[in-house]
Amino acid sequence: MTPLIGGAFDPPHNGHVALAAAVRERFGEPVILVTADPGHKTAAAPAEARLALARAAFPGYRVELDPHPRTVDLLRAGRFEEPLVVIGADELRDLPTWKEPEEVLRLGRVAVATRPGYGLDGADRVESFEIEPLPISSRDLRGRVARGEAIDDFVPPAVAELIAEMGLYVRQ
Repeated sequence: MTPLIGGAFDPPHNGHVALAAAVRERFGEPVILVTADPGHKTAAAPAEARLALARAAFPGYRVELDPHPRTVDLLRAGRFEEPLVVIGADELRDLPTWKEPEEVLRLGRVAVATRPGYGLDGADRVESFEIEPLPISSRDLRGRVARGEAIDDFVPPAVAELIAEMGLYVRQ
């Protein structure tokens, strides 16, 4: 099984880091996939900058740039043995709107990070695991940077340093 944690990581934050640690503990070593072109939204930072941020956020993990804008296309590429697509509980409700969601479930399995006490029961090819939620979002962090506010409590130190060094998110 290969756990896959994908996203824009625009920027990666402590919630993402906690998710990766929980996945590592529960399912094994995850692959962190930075979506080069998130098909459903526009990234604020270029793909290569987000890749550098993710590598800083996830030292010791395999971090790659994913050229596929849709999960089904990634799974069809067949690069990963027994792929396990990791998503948050909020993303699960959007799964029916994904491109070919039935094919995603046919080609791989889905692991859903839920908050304590809110597991899923009986969903085929979907497994849940608990993780303490962190009230943080990449959108909020971009806003904090644009307003000149500190982000040190929300991101790993190396990520804060790179954001400042690269001059990312200063304008939105």
